[in-house]
Amino acid sequence: MKDILTQIVDNKRFEVDVQMMNITQQQIEELAFEPRTFHSMKQSLASSKSGIISEFKRKSPSKGWIHPNAKAVEVAKAYAQNGASAISVLTDQPFFGGSLTDLRTIREVVDIPLLRKDFIINEYQLYQARIAGADAILLIAACLKTDECERLAAKAHELGLEVLLEIHTLEELEYVTENIDMAGINNRNLGTFHTDIQNSFMLAQQLQERTASMKNKPILVSESGISKAETVISLRDIGFKGFLIGETFMKTENPGDTLKEFIKSIAP
Repeated sequence: MKDILTQIVDNKRFEVDVQMMNITQQQIEELAFEPRTFHSMKQSLASSKSGIISEFKRKSPSKGWIHPNAKAVEVAKAYAQNGASAISVLTDQPFFGGSLTDLRTIREVVDIPLLRKDFIINEYQLYQARIAGADAILLIAACLKTDECERLAAKAHELGLEVLLEIHTLEELEYVTENIDMAGINNRNLGTFHTDIQNSFMLAQQLQERTASMKNKPILVSESGISKAETVISLRDIGFKGFLIGETFMKTENPGDTLKEFIKSIAP
C-alpha cells in the first residue's frame, strides 16, 4: 500500500493539472501581480511573546473530521482577536476539508500573517497563494527534491511570499538554505502520521548549527502534536520562536477561546 503522503501528493498532481486546464499558467500569472499588502510572518514570530501559529483545519487523514462545521471567518477572527501571531490555513480539500476560498475569506477579515498550508509541488500553486491573500507558503521537504524546493522557494520570494520549510529528519537539513525564512520541524511523520514531539528536541541543535552562519537566518518553528503549555515553554528555551498548533484548538467548540487560555498558560 502507498503511504498517506504518497496518496496525497499523487492526488495533488492530478488536482493541479485540472486547475491549470480551467485557468492557464499565463492567466494566473497576470492575475497574481495585482497590487496587495503583505504581512511578514517571520517578523511577527520574531517579535511575538507567544509565537503561536493557529491553524484552521476541519479534518486530517489521521483523525478524520475534527470540526466539520467550522466557519473560516468566525474562527480566524477569533484567532486574531485572541493573540495568534499568524494563522495557518489548510487549503487541501480531499484530505483536510479546506480550500482556497477559506484563505480568501480569512484574508478579508484579519490583518495578521496568513500561511497557505498545502502540498505545494508546482509554481502554479504559488501564484494561487498570492492571489488568495497568503503571506507565506509551506514547502515540505518530504514532497520535493532539493532542487525543486530551492526553485519553489526562490519563486515564492519573487512573488513576495515568505517560505516556511518543513523537515522531519536529519537528512532533510540540506533543504534549509538562504531562501528559507522559517525552518519548521514536523513532529509528525507524514507517511504514517505517527506523532512524536521529541522530534523537535532531537533536531533543534543540528538545525541551529546548519543556520548559524546564514545571512537570512530562519526562525525556528515546531509543528504538530503540541497540546501542553510545558512543551511550548521547553521548546522556547532551546530556541524555537514559532509553534504551529491546530488540533488542540480546532477540536474544541470555540477555538479562539482555547487559544486565549493557552497563551495565558505560556506567558513568559
